[in-house]
Amino acid sequence: MVGNNGHVEEVHVLAIPGKPAKQVVRDVQSLAMAAYGLAVDRRVISVVQIQNDQITQVHRPSILDISETPNGNFVEISVSLGWHSEVFRGASTGPMSSETRPRLVGEATLKALEQALNGDVTLALSNIENVTVGPRTICLSVVVMVTNGEERTLIGSAMVGTDPAQAAVRSVLDGVNRQVPNLSR
Repeated sequence: MVGNNGHVEEVHVLAIPGKPAKQVVRDVQSLAMAAYGLAVDRRVISVVQIQNDQITQVHRPSILDISETPNGNFVEISVSLGWHSEVFRGASTGPMSSETRPRLVGEATLKALEQALNGDVTLALSNIENVTVGPRTICLSVVVMVTNGEERTLIGSAMVGTDPAQAAVRSVLDGVNRQVPNLSR
């Protein structure tokens, strides 16, 4: 999506055949309105449909499940990620508080990622925070990655919708996803 001052000027969609382009446009309009409260004019949406075998797929982890298990004043948050037909689960435990929840979700996500990646990678959550930018809330994460003795700082972001935990996972994944193809098992 390309926009200016809160107004969407262009939307470019890459899709596989199977659904008429007009339906894809309506789906994009519905998603923009439902998820982000944005009214998008159908005329600014362009759809290109290409065969599945023409798409070079970048395999990245996807969110399968986020769950919470309360235990008194504490909560265990577990995150399950799917990648290359495998499931990787990470968990983090801490105080049951809305303030600590994003950090616990982020740490659980990184633990799942470390299982998925080769053993030479260590990940740590330096910071994760929900910030307000204009009328929207954004989850920002700072991840430190150490591989082969080299330290990198990675930044990720995701819009916070109705599920802040989902935004925290997406934010962490956004930060590391550009590195994942280089770190594959």
